[in-house]
Amino acid sequence: MRYRRFPFHSQRNDVRIAAIAAILVIGNQVLVPSWAQNTNTAQKETYVGDAPADPGEIANDVSGALRPHAIKHVVRKVADWQLSRAQSHFNQDWTYAALYRGLIAASRATGDNKYEDAVKHASEQFEWKLGPRIAFADDEAVAQSYLHFYFKSHEPSMISPTKAAFDQTMSAPQDVEHQDAAKPLWWWCDALFMAPVAWVELSTATENPAYMDFMDKQWWITSRLLYDPKDSLYSRDATFLDRHEANGQKVYWSRGNGWVLAGLASVIETLPANDPRRPRFIEQFQQMAERIAGLQGKDGLWRPGLLDAGAYPLPEVSGSAFFVYAFAWGLRNGVLDRKKFLPVVRSGWKGLTKHIYADGRLGSIQPIGAAPGAYGPSASYVFGVGAFLMAGAEVDAFVSTTHSKAVLH
Repeated sequence: MRYRRFPFHSQRNDVRIAAIAAILVIGNQVLVPSWAQNTNTAQKETYVGDAPADPGEIANDVSGALRPHAIKHVVRKVADWQLSRAQSHFNQDWTYAALYRGLIAASRATGDNKYEDAVKHASEQFEWKLGPRIAFADDEAVAQSYLHFYFKSHEPSMISPTKAAFDQTMSAPQDVEHQDAAKPLWWWCDALFMAPVAWVELSTATENPAYMDFMDKQWWITSRLLYDPKDSLYSRDATFLDRHEANGQKVYWSRGNGWVLAGLASVIETLPANDPRRPRFIEQFQQMAERIAGLQGKDGLWRPGLLDAGAYPLPEVSGSAFFVYAFAWGLRNGVLDRKKFLPVVRSGWKGLTKHIYADGRLGSIQPIGAAPGAYGPSASYVFGVGAFLMAGAEVDAFVSTTHSKAVLH
């Protein structure tokens, strides 16, 4: 048994220390104790991914071409591999909530309902409950799947536990811990993917604007603390505001900013088209997209530390996948300029497909962490696969539109 180390280990960081203590690597398989996974499931170690020494050969039957048939094949291959390994471990944690988003997207892209059906079955087993902690974004992320199914059937039981938890959050005294600029409710940037879109969707489902108002208020509290308008990037949390890479640049974590950019796309898509708050979210989305696109590597992907790419030997697939998802979404919805961002998406998707192994494993995914860290080419984790499937489905949706086809050829 050994423990993974994160960079900056000489500096105190309670969040990072807790993460290190929670992640046990046994024989290349990562097992996270249930107390660290924050689930309502039985007390057992939960699979989130692994990094075998010999993952086999890189796939020779996949193509990174922006063609619907090629994209669907890739999505199906990766989704099948992950579902076969992870389904028996499904739980309400954020790690799996990201995978559920991807599996639902995979059904949309491939037309095969088995991926979405697996998520629905698990949701029923969970009795549509969130993770155990109230007012904690990681434990709210699974609500995104519940709301997806609610909008298909309008069965109140699918969202009643979410509504109860969110009502409790809103009714709690919004004291210093929740509103102070130094410690907002969503104090880590990952939270902006986990929770906000569920708040918007619950507002739509219940026709209660209070949930949307709450989301808007909390988002911009977090943004004021963590978003640097000069760099157009988010620090992971307040402990990183003054941390720097070896080259002197600020530490901006690839996956952390991927969480945010994907969260922005999700919120913008879910907000009513005439909502007066929408332009402000679009503005931040465009600022970040412009900056992140300029940091793309020659292989189409991004390194774990965005401003010191040379310090990291491997691209980071989970953050890169979230970027490709968001850029493709922006192209499909007319939020980003096609001339500038189509080459970014084309190169990014091609780069992602080069990290698929013959059996469908998706590699080069950094394990659970809070900062740029080390990993090997075989490292694969459920949240990164979720991001990849979201990206594939969104790229497919983009290239499948009539207007997009004219641009692509």
